[in-house]
Amino acid sequence: MDIDFVITWVDGEDSEWIREKEKYALEETGNTDNREKRFRSWDNLQYLFRGIEKNAPWVHKVYLITYGHYPKWLNLDNPKLVLIRHEDYIPSDWLPTFSSRTIDMNLHRIEGLSEHFVYFNDDYFIINRITPELFFKKGLPCDTAIMEVWPRMNTREDPFWLAPLIDISFLNRYGRKRASILKNWIKWFSPRYGRKIFNNIVLFFFVRFTGFYSCHCPYSYLKSTYEDLWSIAPEELSKVCSHKFRQSDDMNHWIFSYWQFYRGKFFPRSPKVSIKYEISAATIDEISAALKEKRRPLMCFNDNAEEDDFYELRERLNNDLNRLYPEKSSFEI
Repeated sequence: MDIDFVITWVDGEDSEWIREKEKYALEETGNTDNREKRFRSWDNLQYLFRGIEKNAPWVHKVYLITYGHYPKWLNLDNPKLVLIRHEDYIPSDWLPTFSSRTIDMNLHRIEGLSEHFVYFNDDYFIINRITPELFFKKGLPCDTAIMEVWPRMNTREDPFWLAPLIDISFLNRYGRKRASILKNWIKWFSPRYGRKIFNNIVLFFFVRFTGFYSCHCPYSYLKSTYEDLWSIAPEELSKVCSHKFRQSDDMNHWIFSYWQFYRGKFFPRSPKVSIKYEISAATIDEISAALKEKRRPLMCFNDNAEEDDFYELRERLNNDLNRLYPEKSSFEI
């Protein structure tokens, strides 16, 4: 089967994009997310592409989704690269958009996208050699269906921590928890989950889903999962996509993972394939050590840097990534 990668990226320093964002920010109402750290550039997308070429050469196509801009170093003639603008697949009624929700909830509309695809944020990196079976096995998305109780997130650090709760509320409205788990019990109680299998044993006795463990790994999706959910709840998903900026009461794309859990359309995967780091002055040494040791096949470096530390931390992180991948890929000029 063909497996595509989908990457979303924005150039937060593009003057035209900034002008348009500021224009719509004045018109938007509600509790929106317009924080600078949501858009500022770490200038290291090339290392994601280098990791793809070196460690996942089997990928069919790489779709890069942007506002319309793209990195100057990008080789547009690479036969595996497909550059996608928002207007190429997002309905015009929702454009322009500055919400990651709108961008990633419409991926199934991308022309030519394979049924099996992996969704990357631009802060994910491939550190070690990986095989297609990390993402899909027996035609099913590989994922970690470990139940937890939300909320666990620090609301001071992330005012938009409600999204997983809203996803779970949606799932409970449309799905029957126990029937789903009993039908696919081998997947829900897989030894691949290690000690976290006890989460599922205990929480099985709760009448409703209470939440899921977030693995912070690139997301394995079936295009048909998107189509299924859009056919069931078009009004609710359209409401989310109508917001120009992320709002606190929006669902996020995790709902598609949760829906695959509910439908039994997944293959159990260990939570240890990836690790997430919050970039800050307090964590940068640990991040450097993790990259040097290649601790996990996949790593996520989430922007949590203070403004005064941003440029120094960006330089340190990118120096470490360059030591890991010093040679250009064919995706670069």
